Amino acid sequence: MLNFCIHVPEGAVPKDGPSAGVTIITALVSALSNNKVKHNVAMTGEITLAGRVLPIGGLKEKSLSAYRAGIDTIIIPKGNEKDLSKLPKSIMSKLNFILVSDVKEVLENALIGDEKNDD
Repeated sequence: MLNFCIHVPEGAVPKDGPSAGVTIITALVSALSNNKVKHNVAMTGEITLAGRVLPIGGLKEKSLSAYRAGIDTIIIPKGNEKDLSKLPKSIMSKLNFILVSDVKEVLENALIGDEKNDD
């Protein structure tokens, strides 16, 4: 039996809103299913109790940080599609954005699954 304790204290890490929801659920599903998360993927998005992925703030800053960290794929809420136009073209050409509207789409794009590698 696995036990999980999720503790996100308000002062621990700078954050603006619940945008780590998709990341937390992906980590939990990964741990429970033994499917690894792809190494080149970052993600952001609020998640509802029904599994819908809601838009977030700060997409430009989050995307630039992911790019600087060597990430080439970012999973974002479909509701943030309009915000992609605010990113520098030089960065947009080097990143692959995957637009999602529910948790199932997040997991399909974030987890390796039965594949032997994540390339």
